[in-house]
Amino acid sequence: MKIQKAIQNVFVQLSASISQLSDAEYMKPSNILFNATIGQHVRHIIELFMCLDNGYENGLINYDKRKRDIIIETNKEVALDLIHNIYVQLNKPDKNLLLEASYDETSNETILITTNYFRELVYNLEHTVHHMALIRVGIHEVSAVEVPEGYGLASSTIKYKKTCAQ
Repeated sequence: MKIQKAIQNVFVQLSASISQLSDAEYMKPSNILFNATIGQHVRHIIELFMCLDNGYENGLINYDKRKRDIIIETNKEVALDLIHNIYVQLNKPDKNLLLEASYDETSNETILITTNYFRELVYNLEHTVHHMALIRVGIHEVSAVEVPEGYGLASSTIKYKKTCAQ
C-alpha cells in the first residue's frame, strides 16, 4: 500500500526528530507556537491515528472525541512507542466508514460524512505533515536539533521544488 509507505516515511522523520530532543525540549512551550509544545503537536498526530484505528472496526470515526492523553505530550518514549504501534497496525483493507463531526462550536449537533479507510489515512498523513511543519518551527526555537530539508513539506511541494531546481 503506497499510503502506508508514505506514512512510514514521515513517521521515520518524526521519530528521528523526537529521539534527538531532550525531555525538557520536548515539553518546552514555544513562543512562536503560542506556547504549545512539540509534545502537544506529537500527541495530536498520534491521537488522530488512534481514533481512526479505534473506529475502524465499528465503521465510525469521531476525531473530536479523542482522549487527549497528557502522557503522550510529556513522555517522548511513550510517543515513540505509539508511533511505532500505529504504523504496524495500518495495513488494513479499505472499507467504507462514517466520519462523525461537529463543526459548530456553539452546538453539539453532529453530522455524518461518508468516507473510507484509505481516504482517512490520506487525511491523517496530510495532517501529520502539517503538524510536522509546526514542529519544525518549534524545534528551531527550543533546540539545536537539525531536521531534514523536506521535514514538514508535502511530497507535492518537494517534487515541485526539485523541478524548479533543474
